[in-house]
Amino acid sequence: MKTPTRETSFDVVIVGAGISGIAAAVQLQQDCPDKTFTVLETRESLGGTWDLFRYPGIRSDSDMFTLGYGFKPWTEPQAIASGPEIKHYLQEVADDFGVTERLRLGTRLCSASWSSVEKAWTLTIESDDRDETLRCRFLYLATGYYSYRGGYNPPLPGEQSFGGQMLHPQQWPDDLDYNDKKIAVVGSGATAVTLVPSLARDAAKVTMIQRSPGYVYIEPGVDPDTARLREELGPEAAFRQIRGRNLASQQENYAAARQSPQVFKKLIFDAIDEIVGEEVRKQHFTPAYDPWDQRVCVVPDADLFHAIREGRADVATGVIDRITRTGIAMQNGQHIEADIIVKATGLDIVLGGEADFDIDGDPVDFGRCWTYKGLAFSGVPNLLYGFGFVNASWTLRIELVNEFWCRILKHMDERGLTSVTPVPVAGQSMAELPYVSDVTSGYLQRAAGRLPLQSDREPWVNPQNYADTVRLLESIDDGVLRFDS
Repeated sequence: MKTPTRETSFDVVIVGAGISGIAAAVQLQQDCPDKTFTVLETRESLGGTWDLFRYPGIRSDSDMFTLGYGFKPWTEPQAIASGPEIKHYLQEVADDFGVTERLRLGTRLCSASWSSVEKAWTLTIESDDRDETLRCRFLYLATGYYSYRGGYNPPLPGEQSFGGQMLHPQQWPDDLDYNDKKIAVVGSGATAVTLVPSLARDAAKVTMIQRSPGYVYIEPGVDPDTARLREELGPEAAFRQIRGRNLASQQENYAAARQSPQVFKKLIFDAIDEIVGEEVRKQHFTPAYDPWDQRVCVVPDADLFHAIREGRADVATGVIDRITRTGIAMQNGQHIEADIIVKATGLDIVLGGEADFDIDGDPVDFGRCWTYKGLAFSGVPNLLYGFGFVNASWTLRIELVNEFWCRILKHMDERGLTSVTPVPVAGQSMAELPYVSDVTSGYLQRAAGRLPLQSDREPWVNPQNYADTVRLLESIDDGVLRFDS
């Protein structure tokens, strides 16, 4: 039996203890030290993505000099870090900056209700031993954008006939024995290109099955300049220099890919050709679309292509006809033998940790709200949504968002204001665009009705460019934020 409900009040409640939530807690303590706050985390450990995913080879697809925090230098040799290394780094940050003692682990936000009379949120939360009610003035959603309950797992024809084991990477079992097994990995995104070379070290054979090719970009796992710069400048100064260089490089590479796609393609293709040859690349790694129409996957040290060249891994490109008792039959007649099938079919996109939200009893449909600068929602008071970049390191945008948020909190305190709400100008017509309009990946398209809309006019936009974001977040006096006392 659970302990009866109790009620506790805070200035701020942060929901989620991954990269976004920990960054928000540190920024809040530094800029607004008098604010009381707590951090809710559904899981029994902090880390978010880096605690949830346990599949072999789990790693970042952004370098840790930009995925890591500007206030906590990354000092390990690897630029592309493993999931356990990232989680260890996040735990260090939480311990060093006093976030750990603010955590409420194993605690899920069920609902959030805003009262316009009380100018406060009432939160219903649950944990193993009790249900509670919290109250807060400001709510920060650091919940990411995908469901922790399960990944996107569409049924494949004939699944019930398979005689082996079938699983999704988001529910990877700790005791799965894949030594000397034949494995089919269905999918070609970041999870698949990470899994395949890792599994191929111990499996008999791993085959990546993709409907169509995606772009795969080779990067060194260890930054070639890191050791020298650390020796010359010291770890902190070297970190700042590498971070600035990589930030600029990410933005320049994205711009080059969009402005000169043929040139960018050649850079990608030449690197792949050197390892597996032009024939394999043309068949399996030459997409029909331009770079960054969908996400570009990073392969550190070309491990995927080395596994293919050495015969430990293979790629099958085409349409699945059905699952058989012993593997996967393709429409082109090929049959891929498998003891294990891994459905690396992507994420199930949700918002707000799948909690229910209302304003004075009226349910909030975030899919019909306009996004305010990619960090808040039209008509929703005292709520911020931590959403990073999808075409660069997530953290780069999160830190800009957090600085802007804390400026708003200080502005409100200085003037005795109790609520802030983004409100569109009455009668102003705005084009309805997807929340992330530059990248058309399938998982974002499937979530079109769940994520807020952006427009073709500021501030109702969600820029995925660092310089544009800096400019957009320079001022809070933009004529659409309504402050109440």
